[in-house]
Amino acid sequence: MIFVDDRRIDFTSFPDGTSSIRIAPKLDFTFFAMGKSAYFIRWMYDNDAECMQLWYLVKHLKSAGNPLLYLEMPYIPNARMDRVKNRDEVFTLKWFAEFINSLGFESVKVLDPHSNVAMALINRAETMDVKHYIDYAIQWMVSQGLNPLLCYPDEGAAKRYSELLPMEYVFCIKHRDWRTGKIERLELTEPEKVNGRNILIVDDICSRGGTFTHTAKALKEAGAQKVMLYVTHCENTILKGTVLTDGLISRVFATDSILRIDHEKISICR
Repeated sequence: MIFVDDRRIDFTSFPDGTSSIRIAPKLDFTFFAMGKSAYFIRWMYDNDAECMQLWYLVKHLKSAGNPLLYLEMPYIPNARMDRVKNRDEVFTLKWFAEFINSLGFESVKVLDPHSNVAMALINRAETMDVKHYIDYAIQWMVSQGLNPLLCYPDEGAAKRYSELLPMEYVFCIKHRDWRTGKIERLELTEPEKVNGRNILIVDDICSRGGTFTHTAKALKEAGAQKVMLYVTHCENTILKGTVLTDGLISRVFATDSILRIDHEKISICR
């Protein structure tokens, strides 16, 4: 979904599959910067076809007065592909960043980037405050009398969030096959802290949720009571995993950056 100054732009298709975009030749400018008119574009990523739509939209806006353009893109597409290890792998994040850079935005605001590589590749990238959303999940648990111990599912998450969240935590060390992505084994650090505690697992991205199932199992084996999960970017494919059905994780907190489903066990952080 793409919005301009909080107005959703509707894209349809011609019979041949090409995009049809209807937008007023001159939208009312709502902001001025450095003496020039400006547009704020918000892109809530759904699929790669929107890259072409964004290109058309930006070119259209720039043709009418060459305004300043600011992009808010909470989820960075291709963020996981931040390195390649084999010759047959395409460095998609690099080429996606090159596409965004070619559009010439004054700034690109993102939420909880998967790695520093993305921030280095995207020109004028800025991070939005993710702590606000994690605090929503923490305060929800506190309001239910479930004072949480934080758990990070890997060392990367521990490094990313531990300074941001000055709370007691444990973390896991996971070993996965690079090619398949399958977790081969997982170790929970300081399991003695977990016994009798309520846990909030914190991470940035969830697909089917295999990592979090393994983490929740380790926490339960160490004596955890309720286990909940916060992920900034939750893909709709969470329905294809067992996170919402196996009973290990009682609630999932996420933003609406890429989540487009409703579920009784998922709470959207505002």
